[in-house]
Amino acid sequence: MQIHQFESGLHGRVALITGAAVGNGSAFCERLAEEGASIAIVDIADASATVTAVRQITDRVVAYRGDLTMPETVRQIVGQVVADFGRIDVLVHNVGLYEEEPFELLTFEQWKRMLTVCLDSLFLVTHAVVPIMKRNTFGRIIALSSDTVWLGTPYLVHYVTAKSAIIGFVRSLAAEVGQYGITVNAVTVGLTATQDPTDRPMNRALLKDILPQQCIHRADEPHDIANVVAFLAMPAASIITGQAINVDGGVARH
Repeated sequence: MQIHQFESGLHGRVALITGAAVGNGSAFCERLAEEGASIAIVDIADASATVTAVRQITDRVVAYRGDLTMPETVRQIVGQVVADFGRIDVLVHNVGLYEEEPFELLTFEQWKRMLTVCLDSLFLVTHAVVPIMKRNTFGRIIALSSDTVWLGTPYLVHYVTAKSAIIGFVRSLAAEVGQYGITVNAVTVGLTATQDPTDRPMNRALLKDILPQQCIHRADEPHDIANVVAFLAMPAASIITGQAINVDGGVARH
């Protein structure tokens, strides 16, 4: 599809959103659907609630269920998305795991699991969609990270390490695929945007300290992040790549 200088919206485009059964990922699906995109939802959990929400906007939505840390599962799902929709133009990678643990209590198994969920899935899905985007000479890859990489938040060594690696991944890949019309960016979000953050004792204490430090004194919501994701997915954002855009109300000013 040809890109026009002032093209807006995502009509005729196909967006693959991972980790989209609940929360931020569900909001990404709805927001991209509002821009006219066909929506492919992938999650290890049941995403029927997200499908129902998206169908209030468009009928062009299909959910796929699978573990995106498994290479064969990723190949099968991406192949099925192409069979169903004919193309993949946008990847929003929102697979992640949040877990608090003081470093001295952190086990090697917890460390490995965090890196596997956050980074193996990012590698496998991106590796599967880049050839498709290259053939179409258009692609938008948006990976979700965390503002804890700027803040160095305690009790999250394994989490912050994984989220920092996402930014390195984005920067390097952007330099490699830009010549094919593919942009690659990260969005770092605040702790207030995680799923049910107040359910975790350490997080409750952190939020009590963080909110007064924000430039905007309210918790960031899924729609705040979804608006930024939608902009980066647009054809009009073709000059923005290799960036980590922070959306956290101004806690981290990097």
